[in-house]
Amino acid sequence: FTARGLTRITRHPLILPVVPWGIATAYLAGNRLCDFIMFAGLSLYAIAGCAAQDLRVSKEEGSVGTVFRPNTSVEEGQRLSQFFQQTSFLPFGAVLDGRQDIGDIFREVPWLGFVVGTATGVLAEEKILYLLSEWSV
Repeated sequence: FTARGLTRITRHPLILPVVPWGIATAYLAGNRLCDFIMFAGLSLYAIAGCAAQDLRVSKEEGSVGTVFRPNTSVEEGQRLSQFFQQTSFLPFGAVLDGRQDIGDIFREVPWLGFVVGTATGVLAEEKILYLLSEWSV
């Protein structure tokens, strides 16, 4: 398990982006308490899920998701532990404490996909929020 690209930023690059999205959406769509609770709750759920994965690895008590199973092989468990030592839970934490190099991140992150995905996400969110505001009473 080698830290590359987005895993140099955080070891949870697929679920931790739900946190800023949930907070931003809770703020933007949060005209009602139920909107705020739902989107802020998704942010908390993402943080709790990532923390639970980290806890399972640190205690070496089972699988992480459906891919890594440290109990099946001592070697796999050691490689996963090394991966966790090289990466951080908090975004850019491993960069700030010197475990990762920011230059490597700039070289490895798929910038075109990042820009296109961000623009598409912003446009989709604007459209969805517009539709929700039109449908709400």
